[in-house]
Amino acid sequence: MLRLCASALALLLVIPGLALAVDPPSGPLPAAASPDRLKTLPQLASKAYVKLETTKGAIVLELDGPNAPVSAGNFLDLVKRKFYDGLVFHRVVPDFVIQGGDPKGNGTGGFIDPATGRERTIPLEIKPTGAKEPVYGRIVEPTTPPVLPHAKGALAWARENNPNSASSQFYIALSDNPSIRALDGRYAVFGRVVSGMEVVANIRAGDKILKATEASVPPAGSVPKAP
Repeated sequence: MLRLCASALALLLVIPGLALAVDPPSGPLPAAASPDRLKTLPQLASKAYVKLETTKGAIVLELDGPNAPVSAGNFLDLVKRKFYDGLVFHRVVPDFVIQGGDPKGNGTGGFIDPATGRERTIPLEIKPTGAKEPVYGRIVEPTTPPVLPHAKGALAWARENNPNSASSQFYIALSDNPSIRALDGRYAVFGRVVSGMEVVANIRAGDKILKATEASVPPAGSVPKAP
């Protein structure tokens, strides 16, 4: 199934393949988001920086481990594995998002963990404002704004309708319009662009990530403030 992000019925009418987020699961905590399951996933406790060298230039991302440890940890782990090197941005929706990270290049792929031979997925991870810990496996209604909102430059996980289906595909928000903000609580933001937003704006479908590497410090001239 396609892993995509969408927010409004209008988008569904004009962009084939996009799907609205489903209602929050009810009942017990999903197994995919159980404490035992979370312990098996990569986690990031601090902030980290990643440089994406693309065919259009360099993009530097700040990963927010303190507020999204599983989501940020999954991304950094894939970067260290060189998983993203050579992959394309397969989807660009003007004034909405650019999306990449699919090894198949068509929106249907994810990271196959060589240790298990199966696709590694992570649960939806949203930290509401004022909460001590993120909420896992469940959509958080917009009455409680997330600590990491969707805004221009936000870095987040694409997924299927199942909230716990994110794997390797990510997107970067191109604006902070109502369609982007409507994704809050439904898709997991785990970082943001701190340098190279002009490169993000110039990405087109088919452009490549030449190399993704961890950076030890924020880029010179960046202003790491909340979006």
